[in-house]
Amino acid sequence: MGLNLTRKYSINFSSPKRSKKQIKFLIIHYTGMIKEAEAIKRLCDPKAKVSSHYFINSKGNILNLVPDLYEAWHAGVSSWKNYKSLNKYSIGIEIHNPGHEHGYKKFSKKQIFPLIKLLKYLKKRYNIKNNNILGHSDISPNRKKDPGENFPWHYLAKKNLSIWPKLNEKKIKSFRNISLRDNEKKIFFNNLYSIGYSKVIRPKKKFEYINLIKAFQRKFRQDLVNGKVDKECYLISKSIQNKK
Repeated sequence: MGLNLTRKYSINFSSPKRSKKQIKFLIIHYTGMIKEAEAIKRLCDPKAKVSSHYFINSKGNILNLVPDLYEAWHAGVSSWKNYKSLNKYSIGIEIHNPGHEHGYKKFSKKQIFPLIKLLKYLKKRYNIKNNNILGHSDISPNRKKDPGENFPWHYLAKKNLSIWPKLNEKKIKSFRNISLRDNEKKIFFNNLYSIGYSKVIRPKKKFEYINLIKAFQRKFRQDLVNGKVDKECYLISKSIQNKK
């Protein structure tokens, strides 16, 4: 498969084995910790009760912590489309990055190149659709920001490993900060729900709408993550909804 894997065992997983057909999603995370060694230690610590199947370190080495057919504990409270608790249906990939709380930075080419190899292998092995290759913030927008706006989703889309709007990037920016009518706002959120994002179930909780918008922006409008819906976001959502 062309992957250089290092096996490092974590006991943080659920039994029994699942079937290959149960695996529907690939979920990408960042570690959100300053020290790489501490991140690996935590993923293997039974007291922490967290883990992932794969870990990509700062040098681009891939550690295999949990076998694919066992359920690792990486997604937590999560949902996408009609699926809930995505640990059961996904493979988790952690990439070392200090995250938003510790000096968030861009992911290096050393990390992204092996990630692409890994994603291609897993996509083929488990017949994963491009719109099911997701970030943690996609499936848990009220809790998570990772892998964040520095993650190269557009580049992955060029490698046929993600979805991306089919729009002229210069032209679409001319619609930025243009307000929407009420019916357009409803269409925007319905587009997000159709793509797979969880519905806001507590309409009076405004922060849930903001978190949902930010999750969408962290993936599809990364240069401005402000939690505000405008015409640009609306057109991006429409383009993606038509491609899903």
